[in-house]
Amino acid sequence: METIDYIPISSLNHFSYCPHRCWRMFCAGEFVDNQYTIEGTSLHDRVHNFGEQNRDEIWQVRAVWLKSERYKLIGKSDLIESQSGEFYPVEYKRGRKGEWDNDEMQVVAQALCLEEMTGKTVTKGYIYYAQSHQRQPVEISSILREQAINIIDQVFALLQTGHQPLASYQKRCKGCSLYESCLPKIAAKVSRYQEVIV
Repeated sequence: METIDYIPISSLNHFSYCPHRCWRMFCAGEFVDNQYTIEGTSLHDRVHNFGEQNRDEIWQVRAVWLKSERYKLIGKSDLIESQSGEFYPVEYKRGRKGEWDNDEMQVVAQALCLEEMTGKTVTKGYIYYAQSHQRQPVEISSILREQAINIIDQVFALLQTGHQPLASYQKRCKGCSLYESCLPKIAAKVSRYQEVIV
């Protein structure tokens, strides 16, 4: 059994989207680019240059490493903003808000790190969707916190045991860059396979 010191903040996003995808990326080391991942990488290349500035009353700093000893999380932020003594994370995503809330888990994980690093409660964050040029507010509620902490525990178990979650086909599989490796429809067919003896 492997000892895991920290888990990547981004792993919460991948796990809440699909545990099997998270296993493939963080246990099996698989990653395949497609149109969406390339666009996302290009976006993050632009925002992951360290820098700080003031915009009106808001202080902004980009590409800061976040870390939590309590939750054993680590990762680089896209943007941290501070206004009137309050901090909040802003996560950049390439598309527009989808049907699933996995991006929110990444923002909550960043908030948990920020709270530990600053000693201040973080009550909100944002997801900036590049395609729609809009920020989606994320209220860091007690429910979202509990969900994130539960996912942290599950990701730790996944990375420590290396146990592969079953692949199951869902609507979200269509845009996944690992679809050809995973083949979730095939897995379902194989599980139903029965040999007919004549």
